[in-house]
Amino acid sequence: MKMEHLPALAVRVGAIEMKNPVITASGTFGYGVEFSKLIDLERLGAIIVKGLSLKPAPGNPPPRIVETASGMLNAIGLENIGIDAFVNDKLPELMACKTPIITNIYGKTIEEYTELARRIDAIEGIAGIEVNISCPNVKAGGVAFGIDPEAAGKVIASVRKKTCKTVIAKLSPNVTSVSAIAVSVAANGADAVSLINTLTGMAIDVKTRRPRLGNITGGLSGPAIKPIALRMVWEVARAVKIPVIGIGGIMTAEDALEFLIAGATAVQIGTASFVNPSAAIEIINGLSDYVRQNEFSNVGLLTGSLQTSK
Repeated sequence: MKMEHLPALAVRVGAIEMKNPVITASGTFGYGVEFSKLIDLERLGAIIVKGLSLKPAPGNPPPRIVETASGMLNAIGLENIGIDAFVNDKLPELMACKTPIITNIYGKTIEEYTELARRIDAIEGIAGIEVNISCPNVKAGGVAFGIDPEAAGKVIASVRKKTCKTVIAKLSPNVTSVSAIAVSVAANGADAVSLINTLTGMAIDVKTRRPRLGNITGGLSGPAIKPIALRMVWEVARAVKIPVIGIGGIMTAEDALEFLIAGATAVQIGTASFVNPSAAIEIINGLSDYVRQNEFSNVGLLTGSLQTSK
């Protein structure tokens, strides 16, 4: 069912005007074009494509996905076709739909992030850049950029210098204080933050006594992480003044509403798309029903509306 644009659902993240606050999460929606025959892409608030690097990357050895209780582990290893192939082979078809396209980028050095940002800045069909700072900094012995406020800030500052597009910092939950990272990236030019990325986990086959993933560990996503994600979004929304995009186990409109009430301006739908390709559309419909039934003039009035006092 195709619905008309509903002003009551419109939100803004940085310079990106979205018809609703529902975004498809990087790594769970391919390059967007794969879902074009399954759902109406123009219904979405925005599409974030699979993480892109300067050159094609093969990813980790299989097995790379394992189901867990109320979730899944993935160790894809950021396999992707590279920025050039994306721009040449995928972006033209995506640009045919009137939905903002956001590229997710990652690098192993600040120079790689900088070069990606420079190239993307010149591409008119891309509305924003989501910066994955959960990647290992090879110059620092493989320590992830996103676990240190200073390192995270340097990555975002380097990207900010090379683009006028909206910059979103995607934060890792595998840190002591996610708020400290959020404050640093905001101070260094991020227009918004998205959280959370996956939690590090593992699974073991007791029959063989071997890891179920070829990489041994992987990223946990799905409903299992929702309470943690919700708490972190609430904390970060109180620590920064830029928009927060909530991610983590959002399967239904009620889940999305919880994140908005906790302080998120928008949400990303990830693992749910594997189970139900129409999940994002159903969530948009549910948000529309909630806003109408509760007589909100705009969905933005829900953001940060959590009542904690008696």
